[in-house]
Amino acid sequence: MKFTKMQGIGNDYIYVNCFEEKVPNPAALSVRLSDRHFGIGSDGLILICPSEKADCRMDMYNADGSRGKMCGNGIRCVGRYVYERGIVRKDVLTVETLSGIKTLFLTVKDGKVAEVEGNMGKPILTPEKIPARFAGEKAVDVPLSVGGREYRVTCVSMGNPHCVVFVDDTERFPVAQVGPGFEKDPVFPEGVNTEFVQVMGRKEVRMRVWERGSGETLACGTGACASAVACVLNGKTDRSVLLHLRGGDLKIRWDEDSGDVLMKGPAEFSFDGTVDL
Repeated sequence: MKFTKMQGIGNDYIYVNCFEEKVPNPAALSVRLSDRHFGIGSDGLILICPSEKADCRMDMYNADGSRGKMCGNGIRCVGRYVYERGIVRKDVLTVETLSGIKTLFLTVKDGKVAEVEGNMGKPILTPEKIPARFAGEKAVDVPLSVGGREYRVTCVSMGNPHCVVFVDDTERFPVAQVGPGFEKDPVFPEGVNTEFVQVMGRKEVRMRVWERGSGETLACGTGACASAVACVLNGKTDRSVLLHLRGGDLKIRWDEDSGDVLMKGPAEFSFDGTVDL
């Protein structure tokens, strides 16, 4: 099977062109190939498939084999892949995901995709739809006890569930120790991605993320979107913000008129290879 390794600000996935390849058991394959010692090494597996509703379909699996509905960094890489590999030669294209059809806007220079902006849709704030077991119409700055400590959290879905926690210093915060407690807390029946956010100013924040099924990763696109929304809901930033993640920077804008969240950032090829199934 042919594959391509790509990364969006350090959030790396193995991509398979299912216009040409067949993957019989993608969940098990993701576990095997994502292993950084005995496999290729990645945050998961993304299949690029034909779609009856859009230009292509993205089918993603986390490193533990669980299926993901959306990945912001991953979908930018899908956009660059299908354009530069000749599957869809359009600078505005649509991608079918489990969280709906997403539109990508490609900045193309000399035949290469320099940057991708994705319309990630409207944030879901109703707890039961996230899902998160909190009362009320929104879970904004609500208390949650994890590991014997109480945190103030804001919950947002961007196609997958996110819990945003504001901290004083992301670099010193013990993400690896605290993250698993959030991911497995019963208040989140489907697990949760947890973002630990440090506000630098009205237009700038830092973020680290613990992703369900993958642990701490260098970046999470939907997590960055959820964090920007949480910042606005808590009155901490403007609607356009630059997010510094461990793998690089993303520009996020929560459009006031449409209610959509737009994310702009890079998508990079790492290498191509083949693997024996």
